[in-house]
Amino acid sequence: MSQHPEIHQEIDTRGLNCPLPILKAKKALSGMQSGQLLKVVSTDPGSMRDFQAFARQTGNELVEQQVAGADFIHVLRRR
Repeated sequence: MSQHPEIHQEIDTRGLNCPLPILKAKKALSGMQSGQLLKVVSTDPGSMRDFQAFARQTGNELVEQQVAGADFIHVLRRR
């Protein structure tokens, strides 16, 4: 897992299914400064696709996505 030293906030959405991880990410991003990074940890396999669509729709940058065991990790940069 490549570490982003500048991750400003991390949210754990393990056990939650769509659309909850997206909604929690949206809420977290709304309180962040432009350019800050949000890391979202999810166990929902659909979150890979969901976060790609979310980034396209909102203009936030999807910096990284990876699978670590049962976890799906998404790093978003606030627009």
